[in-house]
Amino acid sequence: MPSLLVPLALFLLSFEPLYSSAAASIGSRSTLRAVKTDGDQPDFAVDLNATNFDAVLSETPATYAIVEFFAHWCPACRNYKPHYEKVARLFNGHEAVHPGIILMTRVDCALKINTELCDRFSVGHYPMLFWGSPSKFVTAGPKPKPDKNEIRAIDDGRTADRLLNWINKQLGSSYGLEDEKFENEHLQSNVSDSEQIARAVYDVEEATAIAFDIILEHKMINSDTRASLIKFLQLLVAHHPSRRCRKGSAEFLVNFDEVYPTDMLADNKQETTSAKRKGTLGNFQICGKEVPRGYWMFCRGSRNDTRGFSCGLWVLMHSLSVRVEDGETHSAFSAICEFIHSFFICEECREHFHKMCSSVSTPFNKTSDFVLWLWNAHNKVNERLMKVETSLKTGDPKFPKMIWPSKQLCPSCYLSQSQELNHTGQIDWNRDEVFKLLCSYYGKMLVTVYKGKGLDDGGTNTAVTEDLAVSTNAFVVPVGAALAIAVASCAFGALACFWRSRQKNRKPRRSWN
Repeated sequence: MPSLLVPLALFLLSFEPLYSSAAASIGSRSTLRAVKTDGDQPDFAVDLNATNFDAVLSETPATYAIVEFFAHWCPACRNYKPHYEKVARLFNGHEAVHPGIILMTRVDCALKINTELCDRFSVGHYPMLFWGSPSKFVTAGPKPKPDKNEIRAIDDGRTADRLLNWINKQLGSSYGLEDEKFENEHLQSNVSDSEQIARAVYDVEEATAIAFDIILEHKMINSDTRASLIKFLQLLVAHHPSRRCRKGSAEFLVNFDEVYPTDMLADNKQETTSAKRKGTLGNFQICGKEVPRGYWMFCRGSRNDTRGFSCGLWVLMHSLSVRVEDGETHSAFSAICEFIHSFFICEECREHFHKMCSSVSTPFNKTSDFVLWLWNAHNKVNERLMKVETSLKTGDPKFPKMIWPSKQLCPSCYLSQSQELNHTGQIDWNRDEVFKLLCSYYGKMLVTVYKGKGLDDGGTNTAVTEDLAVSTNAFVVPVGAALAIAVASCAFGALACFWRSRQKNRKPRRSWN
């Protein structure tokens, strides 16, 4: 038996060091075997190959990415996997403790399909880890540079502890391997930070997808709500800040009459058609197949039961309001009010919002009127909830309700030097400055994260520019739909005309408009 141990030891010593900057001893290699995975434990790191490498890294909302290059036949790689997975658990998947920060991936260089990909990164030993922004991996050439703005080799990540320590040094954080979900002392509480609102585009997608999941799950589409949903879909097609949500909404709208024809929405026919609709609707993904992702970024609360969906829905409504033109403001206002009243399942919230909508007696003629009304309505909601949450201690301690914007974010939004209430019990707002801030904050700032991410159809600079601009004339129609919609000054009108032309070819039905 001892004679067998000698060649085995020599075999282990012959392996390339795990990281080029540190020579490994037998003792250090043995630490790779310290962590064992549970047979039922799912993998958290994302397996990539040459066919999906660029696409996955282009579309991730994560700020950073780690790519592990390995070979499945390599014993050291197999022993390192539990360490890598222990760290990946913190950042990847629906149950990620710290979502949206790092995408942890792996590439098997032993597969022929990945030969060129591994050569592209000059992989010289296994396992080999690289760190950088996702976009840098997509555009990277051979021999990654050690520049902080480029891809960097991780030179000290032999164990889970050492890898996480390396990450903490890069981020100035103190994440721990035992961290649990929503116990994150590093959660940014300054939601006014422009860098954070840029990431909210992912939460807008998340909220859109969840809203439609709720509608379908609760079978909320009927003869009374059908028209409201169509109006809201029209608004999304024309003005949603996410290109993929505009495409998905257009596909849903174009096929809506097939899935929910008026004569099938009678109560006595609901059950007989539900299975058919469920199957058909499975083909429609309102914001693409990757959404919802299962976590929030800008709208993430410090506790599981705070912020999230309601925050994402508010950001969606604000982002829609700043993108409409003067001539369509009241139609957009009606679409949002009717959508919330018909489909928001928090009864008290729905009724409060409906009451605010009903108080508007004069149609909005200007975008600024609508934008400022929604901003004021949001502040009224916050003011009401502040009192309730303070007395019941149900608010998020890191994200208490506030009157927005703060003086720190927008000093020019205040006419007086103080943020205190005036003698009428109201803040003296400079409404022109507030309007400018809202347009910038929920307009350009919201979608700047799209730059360099390749989230558009083909990832071209032109497409990015379109997303950064007001989307009134930016109709997005799925290629498979083979539609030709004339782009007019009012996108609502264009889609409405198209929809009506389809209806004329069918047997008479009750008007949806």
